[in-house]
Amino acid sequence: MDDSPQTDLSPLDLQTQVPQLAALAAFRFQLRHFLSFSEVASERAGIQAQQYQLMQVIAAMPATEQASISYLADRMVLRHNSTVELVDRAEKAGLVARRNDAKDLRKSLVVLTPHGIGILRQLVEDHVREIKRINGDLSAALRAVVGSETE
Repeated sequence: MDDSPQTDLSPLDLQTQVPQLAALAAFRFQLRHFLSFSEVASERAGIQAQQYQLMQVIAAMPATEQASISYLADRMVLRHNSTVELVDRAEKAGLVARRNDAKDLRKSLVVLTPHGIGILRQLVEDHVREIKRINGDLSAALRAVVGSETE
């Protein structure tokens, strides 16, 4: 089989050969649109989008979990050292604070500050409003991908 690129294929030819291509591209566009909104909304609130995501992870954490750096790194899909740097920046911004783990004093846990909670509340409202606004397009794009699966 020849894997060399075929430059004479038009987008329509590719869409015929790869049936889910257009649907996946439309879904990706909707996701990127929402992520772009999130970045702008976070910046308007005076924080970075990753700081908003960090606060969201902490606030939405199940009661059985603790906001350790390891837990946050896993939920943020970041490396440990990148998570430490993110928490450092969020702490400097007054969004979170570190507390010693009562069971293991070598470990610190991350908690939201009242300032962080206030910003989180506003951003959650903004994001839910935006999701409701784009719901039709986002849902249609997702249904197009899921509905066009070949088995």
